[in-house]
Amino acid sequence: MVKVFAYSYVAILRRNPLTFIGCLIVVFMLLIGFGAPVLAPYDPVAISIQDKLQAPGNLHWFGTDEMGRDILSRVMYGCRISIQVGLYIVLLAAFLGTVIGSISGYMGGKTDQSIMAVTDIVLSFPSLVLAMALAAALGPSLYNTMLAVAIVKIPVYTRLVRGQVLALKEKQYVRAARTFGANPFWIVSRHIIPNCIAPVLIQITLGIGEAILTASSLSFIGLGAQPPTPEWGAMISTARSYALDQWWYVSFPGMAIFITVVGFNLLGDGIRDMLDPRSKT
Repeated sequence: MVKVFAYSYVAILRRNPLTFIGCLIVVFMLLIGFGAPVLAPYDPVAISIQDKLQAPGNLHWFGTDEMGRDILSRVMYGCRISIQVGLYIVLLAAFLGTVIGSISGYMGGKTDQSIMAVTDIVLSFPSLVLAMALAAALGPSLYNTMLAVAIVKIPVYTRLVRGQVLALKEKQYVRAARTFGANPFWIVSRHIIPNCIAPVLIQITLGIGEAILTASSLSFIGLGAQPPTPEWGAMISTARSYALDQWWYVSFPGMAIFITVVGFNLLGDGIRDMLDPRSKT
């Protein structure tokens, strides 16, 4: 089983080198983020007014901000924060969406209609606008931002899992389990949800980049991480006042967001190819 998966993975990498690039980017960003306490050359929140707004050089490779803080160190710690935020958001949304979608698809009837009505209402709003409204109602903080974005993303997983459950619950092995008196919880947890993992895993991988981008957008407008937290969106929000003269201040956090989101999207596409039987033909 492991050899088959490995061979399939290598074959896909040969056909699509962008997947390999995405994998390298994600691994690199993970190493940077979680190794930030060791790799960062300076304290990301240490103020040094005499060094403020210095251009990139030998002492500060990415320059410094208006408080003299090292931007490279802040970008590295921001990588850690952003990846954790993206993971927490998609895992929470995927878990709740899988549970709700399984209930909706398996129970059917009025239960399904009620859940889908709420889901359609949430999906009718632009996701960023709804996340902004929820984050503003909860209060500006990084944790509230994660909760707001996760709530907005739940319907995506709900509809995805519901569609899978509707197809799987008519399979012979599920009908046989019902015939022998298995309770619905056992059937859903043992027979249905395990067969929904592949599309959910693909959506999780693709959703991490989107979650990072959405959370950074909320931090940019002041609803997410608050100063002096070294979060990419908050850094860009402050840096926009200096963008004309101090280009490095806004450029490096923006490049970090771009590279990370692209990496997760490329990796998600590769995982979709690996788990799609049609891609192996």
